[in-house]
Amino acid sequence: MRGASARNMVLFAVLVLLVAAHRAMPSDPTRRNLHFMPEMVDSPAYEAQAPAPALPGGGRVDLRPPEGSVARGYPPFPYRATEQDAQRAGVELTNPEAAGDPAVLARGAAVFANFCATCHGASGTGDGPVTRRGVPPPPSLLSDHARAMADGYLYHIISVGRRNMAGYAAQIERHDRWKVVSHVRSLQQATVAR
Repeated sequence: MRGASARNMVLFAVLVLLVAAHRAMPSDPTRRNLHFMPEMVDSPAYEAQAPAPALPGGGRVDLRPPEGSVARGYPPFPYRATEQDAQRAGVELTNPEAAGDPAVLARGAAVFANFCATCHGASGTGDGPVTRRGVPPPPSLLSDHARAMADGYLYHIISVGRRNMAGYAAQIERHDRWKVVSHVRSLQQATVAR
């Protein structure tokens, strides 16, 4: 008990000294504080795309990513906008989304309504609102030809486009494109059931 009392007294004395030292220091809000690491405070600022004198060979401030680097969450899409690559994608790619999952189908329907229904129509028959304004109607997603396409083939078309359709890789995230494929499959199954 006596050791704890002595320790408390020492801590109290240190606290009193710290408070007294703080009060004794003059505080002038117009004076700048001391800089202990001036290199960190006053680092040189460069304009974007300007030459960087610290880099060898007169490189630019905005460095290019190293050759072969991949941005996190964006693996490369190794398929071009050709029929051969579309066929290859149909063979090599499989839909990672669970078939029949209500959350997947709901998200796929929402993305389809935002990006696809303007041309393909809400039901996928190719009767979207733009077709009434002179845009050639796209093929029906409910046709036998569309039902025979592999999921990877449909994903390839959504990603890079085809004929009159632009690619939507920049607008629709990779996982959402697969959900659109699942939604199209659900539309096709509903048509077959009818």
